[in-house]
Amino acid sequence: MTKNALLIGCASGFSGDRADAALPLVDTLIERGGGFLIFETLAERTLALAQLARLKDPEAGYDPYLEDTLRPILRRCLENNIRIVSNFGAANPEGAARCILRMAEELGLKAPRIAIVFGDAVTSPEGLETLCRKLDLPDDTSLSGIISASVYLGAEDIAHALLGGADIVITGRTADPSLTVGPAIATFGWKTDDWDKLGKATLAGHLLECGAQVTGGYYAVPGFKDVPGMHEIGFPFVEIQEDGNFVIRKPAVSGGCLNRRTVTEQLLYEVHDPARYLTPDVTADFSNVTLQELDANSVAVQGATGTARPDELKANVFCSGGWLGEAEISYAGLQAEARARLAADILRKRIAPELDIRADLIGAISVWNDDAGRLLDMCPPGQHRDIRLRIAAQHDDPALIRHMLREMTSLYTCGPAGGGGIRTHLQPRLTQYTCTLPRHLVRQGWYFYSQSLHAGSPQV
Repeated sequence: MTKNALLIGCASGFSGDRADAALPLVDTLIERGGGFLIFETLAERTLALAQLARLKDPEAGYDPYLEDTLRPILRRCLENNIRIVSNFGAANPEGAARCILRMAEELGLKAPRIAIVFGDAVTSPEGLETLCRKLDLPDDTSLSGIISASVYLGAEDIAHALLGGADIVITGRTADPSLTVGPAIATFGWKTDDWDKLGKATLAGHLLECGAQVTGGYYAVPGFKDVPGMHEIGFPFVEIQEDGNFVIRKPAVSGGCLNRRTVTEQLLYEVHDPARYLTPDVTADFSNVTLQELDANSVAVQGATGTARPDELKANVFCSGGWLGEAEISYAGLQAEARARLAADILRKRIAPELDIRADLIGAISVWNDDAGRLLDMCPPGQHRDIRLRIAAQHDDPALIRHMLREMTSLYTCGPAGGGGIRTHLQPRLTQYTCTLPRHLVRQGWYFYSQSLHAGSPQV
């Protein structure tokens, strides 16, 4: 490691990632004098689901795996100069803060200084009306039908909170790379228009954001792209220099692999135009990036640049989309596929015609099927002997969906023969819309959370 490099490790690529992923990273950061640990836990729909959870329980709405993730490492991080930055606040950052403070108290630790970044939730009438107008939402979708509306915030307030002395920074919807860019700004004192440096740090954050994807996880294909020790795959960390260039590595004592090929795959992941990767912090240009393998599991990354950030912020709007029902039943042995096809035909004839039913034969045709179920009818019957029939439908009337689930359950004895392992599930359906929102309509900032006051002092 080059002297004065900034170390940032990523211990989560999504909500529900491995609970023990942080342990080798914490060991590595302690050995090297400290650094930052980030947890990326929000996918596009995760925040809307968190909003639904909070509607049921005002104390819920933050990452449900927060305690499992932090309890094993909290003491070591706080005692060894490892600061934590994460979007695990989701729809309830203050709830996440209270959870962490309870953990610290139960572990006999001094209460950490927790900063909360706010502003991602669009709640102002002007902001919501602008979103509805830009999206041209259906006439029957009013403001009251919006489950959540949120913008992707950038790194600036994360940096301010860290400079203010935060041990832990909790955000809601923040752009994934910004979790890395924030610590870099705070550490090196970069200006928020140092576009080339921000572009480099954005690439570092982009390579980190999906966790083990860059260390062989999503790369692995047996017989084509073999990866050793995947049961103990290591999660990545970067060493960022003051000029923004960096080396990406994984802990030495861990499985997986990190090389030019794995880094290339992650570099291109979810990138539409490598020359114009839009984030709230910068328009990054990855088109001239060079990758150099330094040794086993170490790759030097150089050449990213940047230009001015976009004038508007990306926004996700989720509205009620009715109800989704799913049900499954298994058939095995003689004529298993024929029996599963017969079961699907029975259900279609008994269920209300206004329901468009998708039927998948898991083991014969499922991933390549279509929601209307047309491909199932076009796919010639085979002789598969282990089939699980899945049906799914959505509708505004939950009674129709419940009837469909009841009909699936009736197949136990109404036939065809030998069906078993029935599972049914009913849940609210969300419809997603995406657009951009002018920055001046977003009131954002940060504050230190005080458990005694249940509020802090906003820094806008």
